[in-house]
Amino acid sequence: QVRLVESGGGLVQAGGSLQLSCAVSGRTLSYYAVGWFRQAPGKEREFVGGLSWTGRTTYYPDSVKGRFTVSRDNAENTVYLQINSLKPEDTAMYYCATNDRRHGTILTGIFEYNHWGQGTQVTVSS
Repeated sequence: QVRLVESGGGLVQAGGSLQLSCAVSGRTLSYYAVGWFRQAPGKEREFVGGLSWTGRTTYYPDSVKGRFTVSRDNAENTVYLQINSLKPEDTAMYYCATNDRRHGTILTGIFEYNHWGQGTQVTVSS
């Protein structure tokens, strides 16, 4: 059974940084792409970054490019989302996700993923 557990969220002032973690069990991460998403109250869940199965390719939407970085630790089977220069509009629940496409590419749609974590809350104060 694939299980994803996010952690690292919290309350931070604008301009600060956070590193979110996504610990994965039940599968070897290095064969699968991973996506990070966020969902603010009253808004749809949106893609904020992804890492290919090789760990060498990342993709970010323009809205977060330059501030968000996705990385992976194969030994820990954990994926990270580094968020710098936090803004109040970054306030949301953050989720990591993966799917069953071995050696799959980075996908940005929420329906492309079938394994999700429970989320970790990030709140940015102005």
